Amino acid sequence: MILDATPLLHALTRRRIAVLRRQDAAAAQASLLRRLLRRAAGTRFGARHGFAGLRDVASYQARVPLGDYESFWRDWWQPAYPLLRNVTWPGRMPYFALSSGTTSGRTKHIPVSRAMVRANRAAALDVLAWHLHHHPRSRVLGGLTFMLGGSTALERIVPKGQGNVRQGDLSGIAAVEVPSFLAPWTFPPRPLALIEDWDRKLAALAEAVPHDAVRVLSGTPSWLLILLERLAVRYGMPPLPGLELLVHGGVAWAPYRERLAPFLPATCSTREVYPASEGFCAIADGGSGEGLRLLADRGVFWEFVPVGELGTAAPTRHWVATIETGVEYAVVVTSCAGLWSYVLGDTVRFISRAPPRLLVTGRTSYTLSAFGEHLSGEEIEAALLGAAESFGLAVAEYMVGPVFRDARGGHRWLVEPAATAPPGLAPRLAAALDASLVSRNDDYAAHRRGGQLDPPEVVLLPPGAFAGWMRAQGKLGGQHKVPRVLADPERFAAAAAALAG
Repeated sequence: MILDATPLLHALTRRRIAVLRRQDAAAAQASLLRRLLRRAAGTRFGARHGFAGLRDVASYQARVPLGDYESFWRDWWQPAYPLLRNVTWPGRMPYFALSSGTTSGRTKHIPVSRAMVRANRAAALDVLAWHLHHHPRSRVLGGLTFMLGGSTALERIVPKGQGNVRQGDLSGIAAVEVPSFLAPWTFPPRPLALIEDWDRKLAALAEAVPHDAVRVLSGTPSWLLILLERLAVRYGMPPLPGLELLVHGGVAWAPYRERLAPFLPATCSTREVYPASEGFCAIADGGSGEGLRLLADRGVFWEFVPVGELGTAAPTRHWVATIETGVEYAVVVTSCAGLWSYVLGDTVRFISRAPPRLLVTGRTSYTLSAFGEHLSGEEIEAALLGAAESFGLAVAEYMVGPVFRDARGGHRWLVEPAATAPPGLAPRLAAALDASLVSRNDDYAAHRRGGQLDPPEVVLLPPGAFAGWMRAQGKLGGQHKVPRVLADPERFAAAAAALAG
C-alpha cells in the first residue's frame, strides 16, 4: 500500500503559489542573473567576460554575445570534454544530457550541473503545485507517478579516479537524481527504466505497471498514446482508472488532444510543460488556452530576440521587463549549468506580460523558405491541421520539406493520418493546404501567384510509418521527436525515400 503524501504537498503548494502570486518576474530574473554572475565569476568564461564587474542586465548583455551550441562546444566545452572543471560553471560538471539534434541530425552534449538538477526538480514540484491549486481534492501522491522517458542508463565517460562524469538521456539523469525517499511514489523501477530497446521497454512497462495505482503520467504525447493503446488492450478502458494528472510536453498538444481523450478517466486533468535539456522553461498555470507561465526563479535567466533579427550584427535582446505580446521571439538561455546567452533554438510568442505567459510557436530551424516563402513552424502546423480537419482527418505525424525541379520547386508533405485515409484524399488535402497557406502568409501567396513556387504535394503514409522510420534511425521513444520541417533538401529527400519505401 502506498502512503498518501498529498497533505504534505498541499502545504508546500500553498506556500509556493503564494510566492508566485506576488512575484515580480522582472525583479526575480534580475536577482537570478546577479546570482549566476557571482557564482561563475571565477570560471574561465566568467574571467574572459568580466563577470566580476557586471551588475545588471544591460551590462551583461553588453559584455556577453549571443552564442549557439556549436560555438559553445567548439570554444569552451569540447577542448575540456569530458572533464569540464570551472570552464563555464564552477566545479566539475557531473552530467551531460545527450540531445538528439532533431533537425541537424547531430548529437549534442548539454552540460547539466547539480544546480540545474535541483532547479529542474523544483520546477517539477511547481507542476504538481499548480495542479493541486486548481484541483485541491486531487490525491496525486496517493499513488504512483509514471514517467515515460528514454533509457535511464548513463555512460561513465571519465576513467575511475578522475571523477564520476556520466552522460545519457535527460530522463536518465533525472531518474538517478530522484531522492531515495520518493522511490515508493515513482514508476518504473530501475531495471525497467534501464531497458534501451523501446519496443521491449513498452511491452515490459505494460506488463509490470500497477495500472490502478497510477495517479500521474508524464511524457511526450506521441509515445504516451502508444503506451495507452497497449495498456487498453491489456486492461480495458480507461487503462489507468485512477489517473488524475497527465503531464505532456515536447510536441504540440493539438494533434493529440482528441486522440488521447478516450484513454483518460473523466476526472483526469492535463497540464502542459515546456522542458528542454538546457533548462525548464514554462508550465501551464491555468486552464487550456491560457499559455504557459515562464519560470522566473528556477535557475535560468531568459532573453528573447525577435526571430527576424537572429544572425544580424546587433540583434535586439529583450528580457521579461521589455518583452511585447504578439511578437515571435527566439529563446535565449543563461543558466546555472554554464550556458550564457545561448540561443536555444525554440520560438515563442507572449500572450501576457504580467505574469509572462507564452505560446511555443516552433523552432528557429522549423522555418521553410527554400524559395523565399518564409513559412514559420506555427503557420505550417496550423495550416496542415486546419486543412486536415476540414476532411475529418486526424494527423498523427507529418514532415515537410523542399523539392527542387531545376530552377523551380515546391513543398512535399509526408502526412501520417491516425487512421487509414480514404482513396483520392491526397490531392484534395494538398489543395486545401495550399489555400490555407495562401491566406496565412503573404510571401507564400506572392510566390504562388508569381509562379516561383509550385503547388504543394501531399503523400499520405500508412499508420506507423514514422515510428518505423524513427526505429530505423535509432531514435524510437523517450524524448526523440519527428522533425516536422527538414529544410535541407538532401536530408529531406533521404527521409522521404525511406518513409515511402
